[in-house]
Parts: sequence; C-alpha cells; structure tokens
Amino acid sequence: MSYVLTLIANPDKQQITPEKIQSVLGHYDLVCLSPNEAYDIITDDVINLAELKNKLPHVDTILQQKKDRRKKLLIADMDSTIVTGETLDDLAEFAGIKEEVAAITQRAMNGEIQFRDALAERVQMLKGLSATFLEEAMKMVTLTPGAKELVATMKANGGYCALVSGGFTFFTSRVAQQVGFDFNAGNTMEIVDGILTGNVLEPIVTKDSKLSYLKSLCQEQRLTTDHAVAVGDGANDLPMILEAGLGIAYHAKPSVVAKSKHNIQNGDLRSLLFAQGYKADEIVV
Repeated sequence: MSYVLTLIANPDKQQITPEKIQSVLGHYDLVCLSPNEAYDIITDDVINLAELKNKLPHVDTILQQKKDRRKKLLIADMDSTIVTGETLDDLAEFAGIKEEVAAITQRAMNGEIQFRDALAERVQMLKGLSATFLEEAMKMVTLTPGAKELVATMKANGGYCALVSGGFTFFTSRVAQQVGFDFNAGNTMEIVDGILTGNVLEPIVTKDSKLSYLKSLCQEQRLTTDHAVAVGDGANDLPMILEAGLGIAYHAKPSVVAKSKHNIQNGDLRSLLFAQGYKADEIVV
C-alpha cells in the first residue's frame, strides 16, 4: 500500500529545502508542492513520525494513504481556525470583561470544562449588552491566512464547504459569506429589544452536533466521511476531526494535539490543500 508523507513549513519563519529533507530521511524522490514550503514523498516504507518530528521540529508532517487523498467536503470550525481570534471574547471586550470570558474559553477549548456549560456562563456574563456591539465585534474579525484559498480551491475542484461553529450565527453567516462557504451553522443569542438577554437559544451546537453535521452533510453530498476533511482547534472539534478521512487539528489546544492524528502547528490553512496534493500553482487566490 502506498502512502504519502507531506512536509509543510512556514517559509516566513523557517524554510524547508530538499537538501534538508534528504539529510534527515535519505534520498527519496520529492514532489515539490511549494518551493521551500511543502513537499510530498510517496513511500511504501514505515516512517517514524515522532523521530522525524524531533529532527524537523519546525515542520508539520502528515502521513496518509495515497488513495483518495483529495477530499470532496470541507467542514471547518470558525474561531481560532477560519478566523484568527475568538468572536465571543471580542464581544466581551465591549462589556469590559474580555479577560474573564477568554479564560473560560481557553479552558473549554482545552477540554477542561464542558463546552455547553462554558457557553452558557460566558453568554450570561454579557446580559444587558447592546446588540449593536455585535457589529463592532465583527469589525475586529480577521481571517486566518489561507482561509479564502482553502475554500476557493476546494470549491473549484467540486468540493462542498461548510462552516460549523460553537460560536454565533451573527458571525458565522458573515464569515461564511466573506470566505465563500456553501453552508454555515452556529448558535443563536437571544436578543430582546436590541439587548442581549444572556441566553442561548436551543438547539446548541456542541461537539456532538459538529459530528452530526459532518455525517449528514456527507450523506447529502452522497459521500462517506472518508471523503471529508475536518479542521478545528478545540476539544469540541475532536469528534469530527477523528471521524473525517483527513482530520486536522489546526494550531490547536494541547489536549486536542495529543489526540489528533494530524496536526498543523506551523503552516497556514493552505496546509490543508498541500495535504491533499495541491501544488501552489493550483491554489485559487
């Protein structure tokens, strides 16, 4: 059975060269995906990824079967994945409690507390805040490098792209439109007379919901989960990451890194395209 090993670096911080790869792995034939950034090795050999990581600490490594590596469905988390920050934390800044809310967010994303409980606690802390601050918080949102390229390239190659978040539909709908997602889902804050009530409306998007979305969207697209790529950073993303044919923890929390087969800690979101064998000149910008 043939496997493909993809090596990905952040060229702005530390480039990777064919010479460096071959000095560590030996003289495999390399396929250049992006010069000094991403390379493929096709191999039938057993490769010790832990040892490789020790020798190339600034390089992300993804080892998978060569067959069906190009996926037809993308399901992505939003906060700290498609966007660089946490939208609920940004909103909390307008209530003067960003640090307190962010501390709860961090614990929830690392799996230390239940997401549903953490969500309810954080939103309750925002009770009484004017809904006009949602627009102000949206102005603070920054897309993660590679987000638009990831979605555009997958769609150009027949893929279906879904943004599924434990964050809020106010943000998911706008981010989805900016990036080009086909579908988005998130939670809904209750707003009465232009004021946040501190409540979240049911149903709540949880880790189980994300897994359900992965399965149902695959079914709608007449795909199996083997044909999907899932990406996220938090504990509530783990079930979908583990279920997808290509599940990637992206600059993720320690507990998520520990449980995920594939981790991107150096590259940007184009890494998900390199992992599927796309070359730089095939990426839609």
